Amino acid sequence: MAQTDEFGEELADFVRRVAELKAARSVPNDDLPTVLDAAIFELDHVADQLWPWYERLSSVGPSGSVSPPQDRQEQQLLKALFQRLPVPVALVDRETVVRRLNFAATSFTGVRAGYATGRPLTGFLAHADRAAFRSQAAAVARGEGDRSLTVHLQQRPASPVRATLAALRPSGEQRNAVVVVLAPAGTRVPSGDSGTGPIPTLTETTRHTALMDLVDAMTTALVSAPAGDRTAVPALAAGVLHERFADWAVVDSGTLPLTRTTVLGPSGCAEAARDLAAQAPAAWPHVVEGGRGGGTGRQVRPV
Repeated sequence: MAQTDEFGEELADFVRRVAELKAARSVPNDDLPTVLDAAIFELDHVADQLWPWYERLSSVGPSGSVSPPQDRQEQQLLKALFQRLPVPVALVDRETVVRRLNFAATSFTGVRAGYATGRPLTGFLAHADRAAFRSQAAAVARGEGDRSLTVHLQQRPASPVRATLAALRPSGEQRNAVVVVLAPAGTRVPSGDSGTGPIPTLTETTRHTALMDLVDAMTTALVSAPAGDRTAVPALAAGVLHERFADWAVVDSGTLPLTRTTVLGPSGCAEAARDLAAQAPAAWPHVVEGGRGGGTGRQVRPV
């Protein structure tokens, strides 16, 4: 861990020196060769010292032992999943310096991952949004809770972007990093790569996530049904739907005439649930029509 801390301090010093070099761009032309020599020296320092040092630390686990091959494979898999996420995601530190940028984020921001890495994400935002974003990122990194805010990219200042920030503790590190998810705050924004199609809005992404959660929950419920118990399957399916989308879930099964097997309702409505369970499905015209015709959707407004 001492080596990691030492590397972090060395990297922080390097970042400060780079900031000083950026500020030196306004020096007179006669002094620019000196600044250029200093910049080349810093690049050599990264290539010869910091990068090999980082590779050595990456191959060593928290206890100082070399990570087993399966751990390295898992890390590579997680990195691949991060890159292939369909929504723009960036991993930054508490100073908003970009550590990773996935493919969707590069298309969304119009900034190459290689260029963005090591630079503050606030540098790609409108000036008016930078201070607020930096403050919120620092608060999230301190463990004060997830949050979101509306910002504007420099390349598309007229299109608001919703930035959602969450804390993440990378493996083997002592401090939190910050995951930043970007999404259009209003209309869909075309991506820079015409082959990937438009990037979904936050609402569309949330809806897609909810549907995927429903598919997972329904699959789990159906797989866990007792083998050979055909009555348990619709009851389990009704339980999944009732918890997410409806106050009431009623299951009528069998051949005509149907038999009411399951009634799920809100808490505190036990008497109404018993009344519904006692009713004959044949008394409900919509149920009979659906059972006879195989309808998959009905809108019923009970009186």
